[in-house]
Amino acid sequence: MIDVIVIGGGPAGLAGAIACAGSGLKVTVIDEFIKPGGRLLGQLHQEPSGEWWNGIKESERLHQEAKNLLVDIQCGVSVYNLEKENHQWNVHTSLGTLEAPFVLLATGAAEYPIPLPGWTLPGVMSIGAAQVMTNVHRIQVGKKGVIIGANILAFAILNELQLAGITIDRVVLPEKSVLSQKAGEPEEVMKSLLKAAHLAPSPLLRIGSGFMKNDWIRKIGLNFYPKNGMKVNGTPLQLRKAATEIIGKDQVEGVRIANIDANGNIVAGSETIYEADFVCIAGGLYPLAELAAVAGCPFQYVPELGGHVPHHSEAMETPLDGLFVAGNITGIESGKIAMAQGTTAGLSIIKHAGKGLNTIDQQLQQAIQNVRNVRQQAAIQFNSEIDRGRRKMHELWGSLYLKNNYISSPDKIV
Repeated sequence: MIDVIVIGGGPAGLAGAIACAGSGLKVTVIDEFIKPGGRLLGQLHQEPSGEWWNGIKESERLHQEAKNLLVDIQCGVSVYNLEKENHQWNVHTSLGTLEAPFVLLATGAAEYPIPLPGWTLPGVMSIGAAQVMTNVHRIQVGKKGVIIGANILAFAILNELQLAGITIDRVVLPEKSVLSQKAGEPEEVMKSLLKAAHLAPSPLLRIGSGFMKNDWIRKIGLNFYPKNGMKVNGTPLQLRKAATEIIGKDQVEGVRIANIDANGNIVAGSETIYEADFVCIAGGLYPLAELAAVAGCPFQYVPELGGHVPHHSEAMETPLDGLFVAGNITGIESGKIAMAQGTTAGLSIIKHAGKGLNTIDQQLQQAIQNVRNVRQQAAIQFNSEIDRGRRKMHELWGSLYLKNNYISSPDKIV
């Protein structure tokens, strides 16, 4: 008999499984990829402290710890439905149906696509796909590429591609449209990047970024932003240029790029074709939460967390008895935060299962505090207003408790 089914074998899912198994619960982890680790498998970067974060090694550590605790990890298995029957959750997978009283959804995030003419050509990929091909499969995605979309994720992976000896010719914006939304507006892009100004590769950029946080100085700066861009680790960031088409017959051969004004509007007659043999589209991330919707979990739209997220508490509970969430399904953040949330979810499940009665409350509060601490120490935030989003969700959870008494006790609202 299975006590806990964890859907998603990334950092949140593995950490949650380890916490549950450590208290004697029988845990099964399901993941559709060929091996556990999730997004950790593609991560390789140097942190501000100078230490290297090697996601593959971190995933191997978690995997081994889970195996030592006899966690059953089933890879290459897809989940297409889950439903509650009496006191059991039925999880329908490509290998059959599993049953357990507790389910932890740790399904992670997906990338926003930004369609533009030519985006179906061989050689066009999401920025996350380039990361996986490079760091996981050790495949060179190309020799000279262009990144369309300027966000924190794009620059993190840009550095990883450069470490692998791959040349990124330039980073430009997508053409302003209903589909690209704020990703095609220079001022909105600049505001989001300024939140990570402390990570700029040179003292000049860091100092300049400080001045640019003033609204009117930023507008002046955009009007005079150099057409050739400013270099980030040697690659020009061109906030005043936008990709209008990806060119090629049988594969990517180049990108048609036009100058844009400070509002993102195309400057007529300014188009130029730049050679490239691959293109990465960086549209950002959103919570991958379809299974929570299928289960009937209520959602809240919290833009600061990345969009629609399952209603949840700081203890990673949902309003549905026995259903818990952790990681990017609750809001887009780093792998370290996902692991901290996974541990919190695991301890919360232990509490609901009636285990660890003497110390579980204290452990759970310490885990919740650890999530806050890890978030405060995070060098990169994919959504700059993440703290506001978390507070909003906690307040909504408190209101839900007071109105419907869904849970045994509300979390401490921060």
